[in-house]
Amino acid sequence: MLRHSRRDFLKNCACAAGVTPFLSPAGWAAECDRANPGPRASLPNIVFILADDLGYGDLSCLNPDSKISTPNLDRLASQGMVFTDVHSGSAVCTPTRYGILTGRYCWRSPLKRSVLWAWDGPLIEPGRLTVGALLGRHGYDTACIGKWHLGWDWPTQEGSRINDQIAPGESRPGIRNTFGEKVDFSRPLANGPTTRGFDYYFGDDVPNFPPYCFIENDRTIGIPTQPKPPDMFGSPGPMVAGWRLEDVMPALTEKAVAFLRAKPGAEPFHRRNASPFFLYFPLTAPHTPIAPAQEFQGTSKAGAYGDYVQQVDWTVGQVLQALDDTGQAGNTLVLFTSDNGSPGRDGTNMNGAVNSVRRFGHNPSYIYRGIKADIWEGGHHEPFLARWPGRIKPGSRCGRTICLTDLLATCAEILGEPLPADAGEDSFSFLPLLLNRAPDGPVREAVVHHSIDGLFALRQGQWKFVDGVGSGGWSGKGDGLPGQLYNLQTDPREQNNLYADPEHQPVVNRLKRLLEECKTQGCARP
Repeated sequence: MLRHSRRDFLKNCACAAGVTPFLSPAGWAAECDRANPGPRASLPNIVFILADDLGYGDLSCLNPDSKISTPNLDRLASQGMVFTDVHSGSAVCTPTRYGILTGRYCWRSPLKRSVLWAWDGPLIEPGRLTVGALLGRHGYDTACIGKWHLGWDWPTQEGSRINDQIAPGESRPGIRNTFGEKVDFSRPLANGPTTRGFDYYFGDDVPNFPPYCFIENDRTIGIPTQPKPPDMFGSPGPMVAGWRLEDVMPALTEKAVAFLRAKPGAEPFHRRNASPFFLYFPLTAPHTPIAPAQEFQGTSKAGAYGDYVQQVDWTVGQVLQALDDTGQAGNTLVLFTSDNGSPGRDGTNMNGAVNSVRRFGHNPSYIYRGIKADIWEGGHHEPFLARWPGRIKPGSRCGRTICLTDLLATCAEILGEPLPADAGEDSFSFLPLLLNRAPDGPVREAVVHHSIDGLFALRQGQWKFVDGVGSGGWSGKGDGLPGQLYNLQTDPREQNNLYADPEHQPVVNRLKRLLEECKTQGCARP
């Protein structure tokens, strides 16, 4: 019954829009030509910038009470489209990153809760289609620059792996610290980004986990031979000499800008002549360690956290400037978002208690309840900005509900290639929304939310059903009822739990059935 309703739903959407679900390459070019008279348009470059632990309320263009200035993000918003109801696939980072790249909810993978910890193996399965792999087979140059946090096979002399001893996402610091002493950094790191659809990788994997060094493709830059000092933020483990946490974001920004400015064939990117590119740029900020560079310290009205957000804004500005300077801005789709909500730490000792930034009168969650890790909106309701000159109307807004897992299907529709049945199980194209040619109905039937502790929720239209008690994360137990139902149209702050109201039992029962069907069927799309 559910699959039949989805088929009818998608068919009706396509008919209402007056287009087929996927444009052929020729059809896409014709669409581009109609929008941009003149030379025949090519496939667009795509830049996807993913902030780490940035809240919806951090952007000054989204929150009039923000104590943080984000002029570059504000400019991006004014030049494109602001989405106001976008959700990450999880309220924490690793699962969201898995979903962005694969178009699949991470709770379908072996990681059912929490995040990957130091030395965990690769989470994306070999052979699974990713955004990078999809675009790469259509001639795109693909690069991932920044925080990976999706695991590697770390080499050891005896061939052991951490997950032979403990499951992915299980903390167990003693076992992990011991394993880190056995890693052989003179050998390649296997099954990382360059085996999951990217031609090039540069980053530091996770800024608060070892190894404390940069990684380029499948090799560390330098050999981490020193133990991390006890007074430096982060988990214990090996470090390269001279490592400074404040230098991470500037280095990632410099490398991303270099990729955008690179000439064909130039080292180390080897970009091909006249090829479109895909840059996946997952930042390390404003996640802990909250380590703004010196020139940003003291520049905001929200402490070190606000300073770090302003450095994120500067980084976005550098990317936009590089696109302008190289003449690539006009044919580049730029997307900006965050992997989950903010925990609201003020940056004391590069950390701080959750919600401590509120002492400055700043709320990263905006009007929404909860913070990072929670099932409530503050855990997964994300800022989302999109700019594509000549295709997206400047200054436009969209209130439709989408999920970050939808990137894969969106890229597929841009390419004119239907997704295979075994890929992108939870991905729906939002391209019609970008181009302002969507029907009146939703582009996806529902969105499934997931907290750090594995609590599920389902959003459909105005209704949000939480299948359990409390936040499922860091914000507490809530009202103690066995479930939660909120009307987000009238109660976006999730203050009035309607779960026990007899009048709303049909809604509870319907959403609970839909959630169970989505979980057991293995996919959300037909």
